[in-house]
Amino acid sequence: MSVLRVAPRTAVVLTLASAAALATFTWPFFVPAHPESTARTAEAPLVFLVMLPVLVALTLAELTSGGIDSKALAMLGVLAAVNAALRPLGAGTAGIETVFFLLVLAGRVFGPGFGFLLGSTSLFASALLTAGVGPWLPFQMLCASWIGLGAGLLPARLRGRAETAVLAGYGALAAYGYGLLMNLWFWPFSVGADTQLSYVAGAPVLENLHRLALFTAVTSTFGWDTGRAITTAVAIVLAGPAVLAALRRAARRAAFGAPVAFAAASDRPTELTAGVRRDGAAGAGAHRVQ
Repeated sequence: MSVLRVAPRTAVVLTLASAAALATFTWPFFVPAHPESTARTAEAPLVFLVMLPVLVALTLAELTSGGIDSKALAMLGVLAAVNAALRPLGAGTAGIETVFFLLVLAGRVFGPGFGFLLGSTSLFASALLTAGVGPWLPFQMLCASWIGLGAGLLPARLRGRAETAVLAGYGALAAYGYGLLMNLWFWPFSVGADTQLSYVAGAPVLENLHRLALFTAVTSTFGWDTGRAITTAVAIVLAGPAVLAALRRAARRAAFGAPVAFAAASDRPTELTAGVRRDGAAGAGAHRVQ
C-alpha cells in the first residue's frame, strides 16, 4: 500500500492530465499531420506550457487533499535530484538507463500522484543538468510521469520477492512503452514518404499503428528499448528490496500524512501554575505541622 493516499480530487486531475498528455502523442492518428520535420519543434513549447499548469494543479490538489505535505515535497525534491544525478551514468549508451528504477520504486512507495510528479521533475532536472533541453523534453517528461503513475497503481498487497518480481516486470514493460511513445512523438514527421515504415496522413488508425510497430521494432526495440528494459529490471532486482525498505523507513519517520493535533493551552499546566500549586501544597503542609 502506498504511503500517500489518492484523494478523489487528485484522481480527477491525474485522469484529465493523462488524457490530455495522450492526445499530444496520438493526434496524428486522427488528424492528418504535416510531414515537415519541424512540426513538433513548434508544438513542443505548447505542450510544455500545458504541462506546467497541470503539474501545479496536481501539486495543489495533493496539498489541499492532505495527500502530500511539506515533508513529502522535500522528499520529492531529494529524489528528483538523485534521479537527475543518476541519469548521466547511463543515458546515451546502448539504451542503458539508470533513472527509471528509482522512479518505479518511489512511485510504488509514495503513490501515483507522487510518482507522476517525480517523473516530470526528474526528467526536467536531468535535462538541465546534461544540457538535454530540446523539443523532445516535454514528451520525455510525460512518459516518465506515466511510469511513476503506473508504479503507484500496482496491487498494494504484494510484498517480498513477489513484489520485487512484479516491479521488475513492470519496469521492463514500462521501458518498452517509453520507447514506443518516444518514437511516436517524432515518427509521423521524420520518416520519408512511400516506405513501409512511413506515416500515412489520413490512413486508417490500424494501418498507421502497424507502421509504427514496424518502425519501433526496426529502430529501437532490439537495441535501445531492450537495453533500457534489462537495466531497469536488473537494478530493481538487485537494489529494489533495500531501496524500498529505505523509502518506507523514511516515510514512517517523516509520518507523511499524519494529522497534526494542537492541545488547548488550558489543558496543559504551565510551569508557573504547576510551581504555584506545589508551593501552595507545601505551605499548607507546613501550616498543618505548626
